[in-house]
Amino acid sequence: MRLIELAPPAGGYALALHGGAGGRVEELSLVEQGAYAEGLTAAHRAGTAVLASGGDALDAVCAAVEVLEDDPLFNAGRGAALTAAGTAELDACVMTGEGRAGAVAASRYARNPVRAARKVMEETRAVLLVDPGEERIAAWGLETVDADWFITPARQRQLADVQARALEPARHGTVGAVAVDVRGRLAAATSTGGMVGQNEGRIGDSPIVGAGTYARDGAVAISCTGEGEAFLQGVVAADIAARVRYLGQSLGAAVEATVTAELDTRGAIGGLVAVRPDGSVVVAHNSPAMFAAFQDGDRVVTLT
Repeated sequence: MRLIELAPPAGGYALALHGGAGGRVEELSLVEQGAYAEGLTAAHRAGTAVLASGGDALDAVCAAVEVLEDDPLFNAGRGAALTAAGTAELDACVMTGEGRAGAVAASRYARNPVRAARKVMEETRAVLLVDPGEERIAAWGLETVDADWFITPARQRQLADVQARALEPARHGTVGAVAVDVRGRLAAATSTGGMVGQNEGRIGDSPIVGAGTYARDGAVAISCTGEGEAFLQGVVAADIAARVRYLGQSLGAAVEATVTAELDTRGAIGGLVAVRPDGSVVVAHNSPAMFAAFQDGDRVVTLT
C-alpha cells in the first residue's frame, strides 16, 4: 500500500481530492496524461479558492467535485461509466462534520449529482434518494439534462470492448474531495458513475454514508474510491473514523489498519483521501495507481 502523510498547512485550511483508483482506464489510454493532471489541478483550485476566501468546507468539496463531474475524463457526471444497457446511473454523497448527509443513487437528470446530493441534505428529511425525477431536480433549482448528455463516445467504446471480450466490470473510478475550513469544520463529497458494464440498479459505496463517504468534526473527513462492494461490506470510511475517534490512532495508522483488514483480506483494491481538523492529510491506495491532488507546502501535487 502507498500512503502519503502531509503535515498541516500554514493557511489553516486544507483540501485533498481523488479522481479514482487503479490508474488510467485502458480504453482511454491515448488521452495525454497531462489532461488528467490539468483536470485534477482545476478541481483543487476551485475548492481551494473557496477555503482561501473563508468559505465553508462543504462549499469547497462540492466545488471541487463539480469540476470533476464536468470533466469527461473522470468517472462521474458527464463521461461516467455506462451500465450494461449503455445508460448512465450516477451516485453522489455529501456529508458535513456536524453529522448531516445527503445522497442520490441512480441519478439520471441532475447535471451535477453532487449538487443534488446536497439538496437532499438541505431540503428534505431523507438522507438517500434513488433516481430523483427531472421535475424534482428542476424544483430544487438545479440544472437538468437529458440522460444522453452524460454519455460520451469514449465510454461507449469502453463498454463495447468490455462486453465483446466478456471482461469483468471495471471496479475503479470515482471522484471525491475532503476539506477542513478555517473554522475547523470538516466535509466530504463523493461522486461516481459506478462500474463499466454494471447491472442497472447496482449501487456501490459512494452514496452510502460510512462506506465511501464520511465526516465528523473533531475527527476526520474521508472520501473513498475502488471496489465498492468491499468498501460497503467493510464500512471502510466509518471504520477509519472509529479507529481515530475511539482508539486514538493516528490517521495514517487508522487508514493502514482498515485497508489491511477490510480491503486486503477481500482481495480488493482502492484508495482514499482523508483530512483531520488540524489540516493534516492522508492519501492512500493499495491499487497500482490513483488519481489525486493535494497541497504539499507551496505546491499542488497531482498523482496520475
